[in-house]
Amino acid sequence: MQRRRTAREIPPPLELQCLNALWSLGEANVQSVRDKLAPGKPLAYTTVMTMLDRLTRKQLLSRRKNGRSFVYTPLVSKDEVRRLAVNELVNALFEGSEGGLRVYLNGGAPKPAVPETPSEEPERLDAALL
Repeated sequence: MQRRRTAREIPPPLELQCLNALWSLGEANVQSVRDKLAPGKPLAYTTVMTMLDRLTRKQLLSRRKNGRSFVYTPLVSKDEVRRLAVNELVNALFEGSEGGLRVYLNGGAPKPAVPETPSEEPERLDAALL
């Protein structure tokens, strides 16, 4: 079951780190996710548990009981989250123009509107003011 997501549903950084850990693990319990995150970012067990619970409430993860703990599985792909993030970036900073983003990434900047000849600009300004 895949539900339609919006850009607002892009997880904040710490939740995204937990998702990244789960994408590489496939499925895992809280301690396994914590261990995966530990080299770069040691976190308390309860912090990781809270992040996984939030992701579950947002329907980005599923969880099932396995003994005394839960096992979490991603319900959203890395590519889907990437698409949402890029769409949010394009809408927020490039007025919805994917072409504008491409130009920027290729080292260019959108070209400003330039009058056809330098002498036309003052004439148009004068006519507009009169």
